[in-house]
Amino acid sequence: MKIGVNVLNFGPGTDPGVLHSWAQTVEGLGFDLLMVSDHIAITPDVAEQYPAPFYEPFTTLSWLAGRTTRIRLGTTVLIAPYRHPLLTARMAANLNDLSGGRLVLGVGIGWARQEFAALGLPFEQRGRLTDSALRDLRAAWADTAAYGTGKIPVWVGGNSDAGLRRAVRLGDAWHPLRCTMPWLREAADRLKSAAYEQGLPVPALAPRIVLRPTTAPVDGPERLAGEGTFDQIMDDLDQLRLLGADTVVLDPYNGDPHETRHPQPARQALATVAAHLNLKEQS
Repeated sequence: MKIGVNVLNFGPGTDPGVLHSWAQTVEGLGFDLLMVSDHIAITPDVAEQYPAPFYEPFTTLSWLAGRTTRIRLGTTVLIAPYRHPLLTARMAANLNDLSGGRLVLGVGIGWARQEFAALGLPFEQRGRLTDSALRDLRAAWADTAAYGTGKIPVWVGGNSDAGLRRAVRLGDAWHPLRCTMPWLREAADRLKSAAYEQGLPVPALAPRIVLRPTTAPVDGPERLAGEGTFDQIMDDLDQLRLLGADTVVLDPYNGDPHETRHPQPARQALATVAAHLNLKEQS
């Protein structure tokens, strides 16, 4: 099972130097994957959670590709309706080639109604637009003379049943976000059932979970995977491995954008996880 990290490409403490430092830290600790998120128009609904500066993911990952050597680079998640699918196909294919085949393209339907309006896109049709974009991506990449032959894994985000079914139809992996362990166990069964019903292969499971260490154990049904003592966090990762997860992405962000000014606690938590898992020896 591979372990990735969600790196914040937004917020008052984020700048090129910080992003470069994050990439060096994540790769240096032995993690397999560095992922960033996506917004284009920082409308009020976006700014409340993801304030400027917000570094566009393709631009950011292309820049980081030249400053790293091994780590995979991905989006968690690119909002599929925001860009013409042929533009996304071109940028993704070029980034994959320029990075030596290191791109993971995570996609989702989006949630920010005001941002959709700013981009002139129908919010209510975002699911249909995402399905169409994914089909167009696949069709474009089939033209290997124009887009190259590198295989780009597509992770489909979304915790809903619609997102799960979309992953079965159009994705290589399902990428649910910030869930409890009981929910993930039940959802893994639903993923297999949906694939069986559609007569399609079961996509890989690649969840993004929180990384929220505490000194005392966290109990109760609302405890998120990755929340609690390091023993609890390690047990969650072990349970996800037994569940068949291909990759788990750790998300140290707790929701306050001012955390970007003080990254050391998140980096220390990641270093502790890396040491527990002996990631440097495996990379």
